[in-house]
Amino acid sequence: MAKRTLTPFWWFLMGAGGMVSAMLFPVHVLLFGLAFPLGWFEAPAYESLHALVAHPITRLYLFVFIFLPLFHAAHRIRYTVYDLFRVQPSMHQPIAVVCYGAATAGTIAAAYTLLTIS
Repeated sequence: MAKRTLTPFWWFLMGAGGMVSAMLFPVHVLLFGLAFPLGWFEAPAYESLHALVAHPITRLYLFVFIFLPLFHAAHRIRYTVYDLFRVQPSMHQPIAVVCYGAATAGTIAAAYTLLTIS
């Protein structure tokens, strides 16, 4: 019987995170990094942004916006470390645990933060 691995799952998260990063991050950077600070558009008031973030659908959006790119980055960092440092196969498991563990910790922190916004 063939050994089952989690590799397809990690590649799925990597692909989904790459899509979110490519499609959604530029819009947020353009708006909150350039357009609002430079006065191209009127910045929304704190109260309206807070009310928006308090909505459950917005929290779900922000969770996905954070969660998927974290796992995308973890996967890319993992394989970059393998290729760049020519890591021995015995070190593959610890590197994967560190990369995906950091992404999981970031996901938990994001979930906690989004759930405790009042």
